[in-house]
Formats: sequence, structure tokens, C-alpha cells
Amino acid sequence: MGVRVVSLKVEVAQSIPADGQYHLLRFPFDSESYDPWGMHSPLQPDAYRMSPSSWATQPRSGLVWPCWPDGVRSWGTVHGLVYWEAGGYSEVRSRIVRDPLGIASGYDSTCTEDHVATPGQQFRTKTWGLFVDPQTPLGLMVKHNASDAVDVTLAELKLVIQPVEEPPA
Repeated sequence: MGVRVVSLKVEVAQSIPADGQYHLLRFPFDSESYDPWGMHSPLQPDAYRMSPSSWATQPRSGLVWPCWPDGVRSWGTVHGLVYWEAGGYSEVRSRIVRDPLGIASGYDSTCTEDHVATPGQQFRTKTWGLFVDPQTPLGLMVKHNASDAVDVTLAELKLVIQPVEEPPA
């Protein structure tokens, strides 16, 4: 059996406030890199519908809804990429979150990473494996410790899903 893949990319700057909170990165609906399974759709599995053109103002545009036949839990590998503009921070952080908006099973973060800033821009990648459920969306969240807002200038989020084979009884 094959895998299912969604690959999202945004090159529009997203301002991340200096409030010490994690913020969900958002992705456009009309310029998907690859989403044949509809895991990032303005019509979401819980029947919530957004205008594709309003992705930048809609928190739900940061959600990926894992998709597997028969709605079974599967194994997912998440890949993230975040480019931070140079700023007055000494640290940038990122995390993968199941249900980042608390609309399904409740906020559940994993793969939280912090990085000490190097001179200039920060270019950070991450990869993490986790169980995924079609009823629980995933998102990539970020924060920084600067005293002013800082832009993320490029972000990518990719999810590869494969089935989990159960051992014979």
C-alpha cells in the first residue's frame, strides 16, 4: 500500500507577535504545492468552510487534516521548514501540535525545539514521526523571544501518512 502526502508552502511574510505565545503558521489554499487527498481544504472535515482567499486571516488555514481510508489511525511523518527574518531575538522555537485550535481532541504538542539565534536570519527544519487521526488536525506553531514582532518569511509543512500494520492475533 502506498503513502498519502500533503506538501504546503507559503512565501508571504507572516508577522509573529512578541507576546511569548506560540502562533500557528498559515498556508494558502489556492497555491498548494501538492494536496491530491484534500488534507488542506477550505471545506474542512468538520463542515467548517472558509473563503480560499482569506487564508491569511483564518487560523484554520494552518490546519492539515490527516486522511487515510476508512478513517483509521495511521503513522505520519511531519516535515517543517521555517525562515525567520533577522530580529532582536536570542531564541526561536517551533512545535508540531495535534489540534492546535482545540476543535477536536484538544491541544497536544510534540517535537518542541528551541534554537539559539545565529547572526542574521534563521533557517530551521524539523522532522518528526507521530500517530495521526483523521479527526484530529495538525499544525506547525512558532514563537520567538524578541521585544518586537518578527516575520517568518517562508514556511513549509509536509505530512506523509502510511498505514500501521497490526501483528496477527
